[in-house]
Amino acid sequence: MKKIISLSLCLIAAIFSFSQNGTNEQLEKSVDSLIATQFKPNEPGGSILIADKNGIIYKKAFGSANVELNVAVQSDMIFRIGSITKQFTAIGILQLVEQGKISLQDSIQKYIPDYPSKGYTITIENLLTHTSGIPDYSNADTTHNQYIERHDFTPQQIIKYFDYMPLEFKPGTKYNYSNSGYVLLAYIIQQVTGEDYHQYMKENVISRAGLQHTLFDDEHTIIPNRVEGYTRDKGFFENCEYQTASLAFGCGDLMSTTEDLYQWNKGLLAYKLVSKETLNKAFRPYKLNDDSYTNYGYGWFVDSFGVKRIHHEGQVNGFTAFEEYYPGKDVYVSILTNQLSGEDTTDFSDKRFRLFNNVFQLALGNMLEKEATVNDALLDEYIGTYQAVIKKSETLTIYKEQGKLYMDLSNKTGRHMVMQPLSKTLFLLPDVMRIRSTAEFIRENGKVTKAIFTQEKAYEWIKIK
Repeated sequence: MKKIISLSLCLIAAIFSFSQNGTNEQLEKSVDSLIATQFKPNEPGGSILIADKNGIIYKKAFGSANVELNVAVQSDMIFRIGSITKQFTAIGILQLVEQGKISLQDSIQKYIPDYPSKGYTITIENLLTHTSGIPDYSNADTTHNQYIERHDFTPQQIIKYFDYMPLEFKPGTKYNYSNSGYVLLAYIIQQVTGEDYHQYMKENVISRAGLQHTLFDDEHTIIPNRVEGYTRDKGFFENCEYQTASLAFGCGDLMSTTEDLYQWNKGLLAYKLVSKETLNKAFRPYKLNDDSYTNYGYGWFVDSFGVKRIHHEGQVNGFTAFEEYYPGKDVYVSILTNQLSGEDTTDFSDKRFRLFNNVFQLALGNMLEKEATVNDALLDEYIGTYQAVIKKSETLTIYKEQGKLYMDLSNKTGRHMVMQPLSKTLFLLPDVMRIRSTAEFIRENGKVTKAIFTQEKAYEWIKIK
């Protein structure tokens, strides 16, 4: 009997292994075919890793790490990861919370006494969740100092660059992404621990997670396997503009590899860095004072891509980075590239974002949605201005360029967003990255009268002209 049971178990294992390998092979072919058309060997490239509960199932690199020297990207090469840095800083803060050295409800003035309160209590939690109202210094007017990105800054100098600015709103009442908050958090880590932020993070966060190839950027240090960054402007690639890493203190100054980011996610889920209770809070959308929710926790975006996802994006001169975790499916994806589109007048950047969206879809085991063919006469009927039924002050404009529909929102949250036809009436908005968004046109008495836009919920817009 024991031999029969053992043989049965072996057969089941073999069948599962064949099925799993077959799935992985199909995934590899599908991702390869997507990437091959977009990343040429003599152009800037990237590195992609996909993992599921069984481990890494896809890990490849494409394109060039150094175009001038014709050096190909390898999977273990190091890229700047921009704002993905924020989750590392958040974990550093949350460790101090668990140690009882700070509280999420502490006012930031407790640790930075000379920071102006502007008449409100701004908490550590407000900084973590981008609900402080403090303006993003990276969006500040730099016309008085056009070479600001070439200077080396101390943390205090960066803070002085924005501490005089008025709050954009009362803390806790709104969400507005702000790099300034994470500069302050990194500085608070220094103030509380008495250690240099970078050294503290290396010893207590990066090393504790077992990361071998994650380090803070330093333009003056030789870093083996560091890739060069490029930008695409006016239709061709260029070396990216120099940008001091010191200007991204605590909010965008880390470098890493796709596999190290995967190990980081594994370390978090194994509770090597903070407790399960604390991590659950970090992965939970923040509730505003009016009981509505944002789509950001403590260092991570939290929303839906058909299924729940916990993720972040990073953009810094010459580099873009993405990492996404889908807890319901236990699927993880990291994508690092050494290119960033600047003032490109083509839709190059949009195409790349759509490409990565498709990689995420494939990683989840989804079939890619195929674009339908819709004739020009029908597209022309959809052109016009539409008014929101719920908020009548908001409108959207749909127009056509080179045989495709595009959309602009009056509130300026979306501009030149392509509308990809899935059928004659249903269109996908692939430029809306964080939530799958569609528009369905409704015809009444032979005329297009409205459009139903769906982002988890359906919203009706009436065609007014």
